[in-house]
Amino acid sequence: MVDNEHIINAYNSKMSNEDFKRLSNYIFNELGIKMPIEKKIMLEGRLQKRLVELKHNNYNTYIDYVFSPEGSATELMNMIDVVTTNKTDFFRESAHFDFLYKEAVPEFVKTFGARQLKVWSAGCSSGEEPYTLTFVLSEAIQNQNLSDFAISATDISTRMLQKAYNGIYPEDRVAVVPLSLKKKYLLRSKDRASKNIRIVPELRKKISFSRLNFMDDYYSINENFDIIFCRNVLIYFEREVQEKVIQKLCSKLKLGGYFFLGHSESISNMKVPLQQIKPTIFKKV
Repeated sequence: MVDNEHIINAYNSKMSNEDFKRLSNYIFNELGIKMPIEKKIMLEGRLQKRLVELKHNNYNTYIDYVFSPEGSATELMNMIDVVTTNKTDFFRESAHFDFLYKEAVPEFVKTFGARQLKVWSAGCSSGEEPYTLTFVLSEAIQNQNLSDFAISATDISTRMLQKAYNGIYPEDRVAVVPLSLKKKYLLRSKDRASKNIRIVPELRKKISFSRLNFMDDYYSINENFDIIFCRNVLIYFEREVQEKVIQKLCSKLKLGGYFFLGHSESISNMKVPLQQIKPTIFKKV
């Protein structure tokens, strides 16, 4: 009965403007994500399950807990996972992958020969982007004389990184993957009742997953990349923050390397070492 009462209280609770301000200030300062007051209802909805699970009757006690020493060690990461946006798809903005296969890879092979191509999927969410890259680059090994590749995939959400690492997706998520690639790179579950598929182990091994916060002063990745995908992530940041993030990303991009942004993102009037090649495709200069 007590549990039922706490669940009812949690679902009936409303977040005060003061509590919203505490959370939104933290989200902006630590994650760089804008959270105007219009997002309060959305934030309430996303955090309701955490209140129920942790047996908090209201948002005030939950937020107090999140910022307590105990909560900072345990719940803070869950809160970050819940409030960050993680929309992605296989072959999202497919023109980028066409360019990678038809233009960027042949140029790389011609210039560097047998050297391994290094790619960073920055803001990889649940993994659809880096796995799409493995499909395309595996095809390039077979058809474009690419010798090898390695992909680093990062995200701020540990929950999304775990999903990405597992490489398991509902069948409807891979509907856009061409049949020829499905046959090569996707495995059906041995349980015939299951509607899930899994990326083949050879491709899962090509990706290293790690957590990274774009707001960190320094990105602790000890390598430089030939290609960086950072798509549909920066739209949640203030313009000034976007510029700083791109500058830090470019510090890990080799001269002449390619940088891909999302379709609604721009570097217009930014002081960054990038030259536009095509819409949302840039080269470091």
